[in-house]
Amino acid sequence: MLFNSYEFLFLFLPIVFAGFFWLTRFGHSVSALWLAVASLFFYGWWSPKYVGLLLVSIALNYCIGYVIGHTRSRAQAKLFLACAITANFVFLGFFKYANFFIGTTNWLFGGTFSLIDIILPLGISFFTFTQTAFLVDVYRGVVREYNFIHYLLFVTYFPHLIAGPVLHHGQMMPQFAKRETYQLQFDNVAVGLSIFTIGLIKKVLLADNFGDYAGPVFAVSGMGIQPDFIEAWTGALAYTLQLYFDFSGYSDMAIGVSMLFGVKLPINFNSPYKAANIIDFWRRWHMTLSQFLRDYLYIPLGGNRRGKIMRHMNLMVTMLLGGLWHGASWTFVIWGGLHGIYLVIGHAWRSLIADRVPRQGVAARIYYMAATLLTFLCVVIAWIFFRAESFSSAILVMKGCFGYGGISLPSKLGVLADSLGNLGGLLPAGITYGGVFLNIPGFGALGGIAPFARLLMLGLLIVWFAPNTQQFFDFVEYRSERAKLFNWTIAWQAKPVVGFLFGCAFCLALSKLGKVSTFLYYQF
Repeated sequence: MLFNSYEFLFLFLPIVFAGFFWLTRFGHSVSALWLAVASLFFYGWWSPKYVGLLLVSIALNYCIGYVIGHTRSRAQAKLFLACAITANFVFLGFFKYANFFIGTTNWLFGGTFSLIDIILPLGISFFTFTQTAFLVDVYRGVVREYNFIHYLLFVTYFPHLIAGPVLHHGQMMPQFAKRETYQLQFDNVAVGLSIFTIGLIKKVLLADNFGDYAGPVFAVSGMGIQPDFIEAWTGALAYTLQLYFDFSGYSDMAIGVSMLFGVKLPINFNSPYKAANIIDFWRRWHMTLSQFLRDYLYIPLGGNRRGKIMRHMNLMVTMLLGGLWHGASWTFVIWGGLHGIYLVIGHAWRSLIADRVPRQGVAARIYYMAATLLTFLCVVIAWIFFRAESFSSAILVMKGCFGYGGISLPSKLGVLADSLGNLGGLLPAGITYGGVFLNIPGFGALGGIAPFARLLMLGLLIVWFAPNTQQFFDFVEYRSERAKLFNWTIAWQAKPVVGFLFGCAFCLALSKLGKVSTFLYYQF
């Protein structure tokens, strides 16, 4: 079931919301169980047969976690932990990577092994990582509660189940145990619905429109057609902003829906395209995954404790595995490798010029803007491999971005250039006129370059200059950043006029729900 669907908005959510608070009269455990069962229904809406698989995973991890937590022998607890983690990742590896390894083996050694007919269960990476973190926290002594209903709800909680954030036991279990969680609070409802509306607007009005431009470019490159300069950059930039608003929109909707039930999810998205370096980018993009990779992979590998060379190697390993986590394809591995290289260069650059970076004045502003633009361009290049269906497809788009496919400009510019004598010979050879997107089927219906230029300008203005959701709602932990970076004084207020405006925005989003599209992170 999708957040941006009529059945979720007008059936599932109202029924689950009303049932949760009505059932509190019979006890908090009944309400928690209701929410867990509703979450399983939400998950099973896509494919009921995988609900059993999810329940088996939950039952086994809970039992092993209980054993680890009550085993007096540290050696035995460590053995149980190792076996459980191995089982979790074998489970994940079979569904997500079996065909990847079979295909790679066939390619390397000329094998003829047949691929397995597997449908990847939705959210398998997220609930596997969530439960792995639970087991590790039990072993470390962080987890003290073993209420099975709360654990079932912790794993299946529908706002996060399909596409994150990656949750920790200690973040959620205390909230499920609080009496206040089961008391209807109208402030939470007002803020939650407002945040959800912002997320829905991002998804329906921005992400899906950018997707209309990104999809055809990568589709034709997948067929071996070389996009030209403008087409390639259109596809790359459109996907960069499609993914931003899609994932940001999902994160907002998840936080907003969860707030209706009095449960606060961790912030998972913090204006990553405002980052002035890749290190900061990964502190802002998919924040819970970044923290998971840091705490459960990078630091156990040694982190930065064994010198710079080992730190760089650990970064590369972490990012390569992080890329593979996103998808069973070499394009994701390359994407992770690029970000690993970016991080190594970023740390080296920081150590070289840390004391020379201007801190105040015009020079500091110019440096920050240049660094932000360079970081953004590096991220765009990496997203090409993230989006492309194959390595060859990504290379075609890359070649187009560097001008290997030529440049085709609108016919009006050709008339202008001719009237000015080719601008005195300044225009390079190889430029053709007569339309944009000549090689891309379906682009004619999108109206050419002008509509995309307007959409791109709007998107960039939002991601670079507008406050993000947590800043707009004046979440306490972001007040200092909001004041320092953006000097933004407008914030959400519980007033009738604000409610009216958000109601209008919600209705506008509903009017665009004719084509319901999945969230991009559902496939990971």
